Amino acid sequence: MFTESDSTVELLRDKLRTAARTDKNAVEKDLVFAPKFDGNGLITAVTVDAESGEVLMVACMNEESLAQTLALGEAVYFSRSRQKLWHKGATSGHTQEVVEIRTDCDQDALVLRIRQKGPGCCHAGYGSCFYRSVPLAAEQAGDALVLQQIAEATYNPDEVY
Repeated sequence: MFTESDSTVELLRDKLRTAARTDKNAVEKDLVFAPKFDGNGLITAVTVDAESGEVLMVACMNEESLAQTLALGEAVYFSRSRQKLWHKGATSGHTQEVVEIRTDCDQDALVLRIRQKGPGCCHAGYGSCFYRSVPLAAEQAGDALVLQQIAEATYNPDEVY
């Protein structure tokens, strides 16, 4: 699955494990990458188009998927529903070339700036997983709020998956 050697991934995993998070000031001010994984070993990753800035998707990463992403240069996530690593595009061919990874001040969230390969990243057939909006002046349909579709499908997922 990976073009980088297993030893490169292992080295990156070791660096992620040994990054100290003992000093709040160091985590927030120093330049050591010390990601904070939650109690399930996950960190939120928001994926945006590197050129347009459009939010494409939100997923989780664990230590292994983050190390593999760093080594491969393509996005690898952790699927909570399947409980396994998920190399984005491995099935569809719609891979995500990572241009940059940013972390927030306390290093408990990531932003992946990517170049999307193929017509989209959403398993429902859209360029972005955020193809609907919630109106601020909520329209009612019975007891439910009515979403507004703001984008058209970019591919047929039945042909890809």
